[in-house]
Amino acid sequence: MRFHEPPPPAVEPDRGHPAWMRRPGPQRGDLVVWGAHGGAGTTTLAIWLTPAWDMFSMRPAPDQRYLRAIAAGRPLLVVCRNTAWSASRATAAVAAVTGLGGHVAALAVVSDGWPEPHTATARFRLLGPQVGALIRVPFVPGLRLADSPAGVPLPRAARRALDQIGAATGRPDPIP
Repeated sequence: MRFHEPPPPAVEPDRGHPAWMRRPGPQRGDLVVWGAHGGAGTTTLAIWLTPAWDMFSMRPAPDQRYLRAIAAGRPLLVVCRNTAWSASRATAAVAAVTGLGGHVAALAVVSDGWPEPHTATARFRLLGPQVGALIRVPFVPGLRLADSPAGVPLPRAARRALDQIGAATGRPDPIP
């Protein structure tokens, strides 16, 4: 707190920082994008689905209070890759959310450009009934050369996947 700033009210959650340093919290209705593991494509999807809150990746043992807070009244998109290990991490993420009475609006399975292993396909098939929608996001080769995913022209299949995510999470407008 700076000397010329009045002290924050006692009910304010982030009392240790001045108002200009505090980040605004997610608004009701904003999409929450949460990675089941690091490198899943969470930030890329959050950029493509703006306005969305990038919650980065899940820790191995997520805090229960944190899980309740991130998805309270907001559509939750869990993101993972299309590998067997990623499918196990997605299973843990979905179980963590649904175990607290939460709901995963969609699970986005991001392709790494290689065929999906049969083990991963079977695990995703079992996860399907536990989430609102299971959506496959195709590999986008242009991302390898781009500095920012915002400027990458999306192939038709990728735009279709983003539209499916939008529909599953209650966002009626198609992604441009």
